[in-house]
Amino acid sequence: MKTIIKLEELGMLLLGIYLFSLLNYQWWWFLVFILAPDLSMTGYAFNSKIGAFLYNVFHHKGLAILVYIVGCYFKTEPLQLIGIMLFSHAAMDRFFDYGLKYQKGFKYTHLGEIGK
Repeated sequence: MKTIIKLEELGMLLLGIYLFSLLNYQWWWFLVFILAPDLSMTGYAFNSKIGAFLYNVFHHKGLAILVYIVGCYFKTEPLQLIGIMLFSHAAMDRFFDYGLKYQKGFKYTHLGEIGK
């Protein structure tokens, strides 16, 4: 089952890459922004509750899709870009077994404990 889920996440990452290719941005923008959602980890400098909340907001695929759809509706490429990058990053993270965080600590995710 784990292999099927990883393939599904890989497919979503590829979908994000395809959607990015439809925008009028150079490819280096994708490489720069693919890790941008991880800046949300700075919340852990305060405490695990704030860290988990910020991390989960910036790694929520539903929010990413909503931002992308709003960008499409208003024909605003920067919003589309943000949505695509959030979605692609979340898929990439889950492909590498980094899930949404529990308040217990950074290594505790909905996919299991990181490093096990």
